[in-house]
Amino acid sequence: MTEALTELAQHIELKRPDCVVSWDIAFDELTMSVTQASLPSFVEFLKTDQNCRFSTLVDITAVDLPDRDPRFDMIYHFLSMYQNHRIRLKVGVREEDIVPSLTDVHPSANWFEREVFDMFGILFSGHPDLRRILTDYGFRGYPLRKDFPTTGYTELRYDEEQKRVVYEPVNLVQEYRQFDFMSPWEGAEYILPGDDKAEEAKG
Repeated sequence: MTEALTELAQHIELKRPDCVVSWDIAFDELTMSVTQASLPSFVEFLKTDQNCRFSTLVDITAVDLPDRDPRFDMIYHFLSMYQNHRIRLKVGVREEDIVPSLTDVHPSANWFEREVFDMFGILFSGHPDLRRILTDYGFRGYPLRKDFPTTGYTELRYDEEQKRVVYEPVNLVQEYRQFDFMSPWEGAEYILPGDDKAEEAKG
């Protein structure tokens, strides 16, 4: 498998040297880092080239690396059922960047890109309907960014008096923000057989 993927990577790099930044094979999976500007044409090439034929877009997601510039990696997974190969594309994206949409090449990218926008706040140019898809209307922030608080900014509840759902700012008292990182078994008052950590804690 690795030999076949190496040949595939070399073929792609030879055909599109303007797009490929680097490539790597790990655990029998090919990952290629590509330039952002050439993304749609490169994906079109992967789809139509006879040695590639990556006709199926499996997934689009992102990774937030807040201490790095560019902050995000856009991740694309493709499958070639004709050649029995998979490929992963990585594209570095800064916070202010607008990534070219792949909806013209793969219409299935529509909801994937909306999810990435909803969760990470990454914008896509040429997308036909770029709006949130998982969070509620008026949601603030992007939940999969590393700087998003685990409690969120707002909570909702049903108000019996108003007979409707109301939104309120999250207001947790400090005691609920303290974590001892013990497992439920370690915090139990009784000792289970074989619970060596609990025995050591008592000693």
